[in-house]
Amino acid sequence: MRLKKISGAVVRRLPIYLRVLDELARDGAKELVSSQELGERAGVSPALVRKDLAWFGEFGKQGVGYDVEHLRTELRRILHLDRDVPVALVGVGSLGAALVRYFRRRYVADPGFHLNIVVLFDADPAKQGETIEGVPVEPPERIPERVKELGIRMAIVTVPAEAAQSVVDTLVASGVRLLFNFAPVKLAVPKDVHIVHADLSLELQRLAYYLED
Repeated sequence: MRLKKISGAVVRRLPIYLRVLDELARDGAKELVSSQELGERAGVSPALVRKDLAWFGEFGKQGVGYDVEHLRTELRRILHLDRDVPVALVGVGSLGAALVRYFRRRYVADPGFHLNIVVLFDADPAKQGETIEGVPVEPPERIPERVKELGIRMAIVTVPAEAAQSVVDTLVASGVRLLFNFAPVKLAVPKDVHIVHADLSLELQRLAYYLED
């Protein structure tokens, strides 16, 4: 299948292009955008824009550019963001709770944002039964049942490092295939599972290197 040949680098740039198109649509100043302008706003060359988009079809016309609304629609379809995507979050500590508030409020405020956190899990009995932005916190024992019930294939993991592998194993066994891990540890997953690691403290430590003495 052709899509399997597309590199992760290309996929990572698609949401950036979509963000630029969303900004252009909100401004309402133009109906067309050139690869030059799209590349400048996205921080890449116009040739790379054309090459990336060519993987998925012919969306622009030479000398004319891309229709902003049409390309927005196509990128949402390609990224499967043209419909609601139910998401689970495991670990309702400070970071987890903040992510829930951000994503839920954006989902409510932005009709074009379809990533919807629909269920929360936490092992702390004191948190179970609470609600955050209208979403109840449930015990992790209910993960298999709720993942199946809600059709969840994507989850965010914000648990301590020592609990992360066990949580991920449970999510994967329940049918989740897309994981965003905030725990500061590398995790083992099957080949058919896609996982992204985000270590905020590590990135800040890297950034500190550039402090001037």
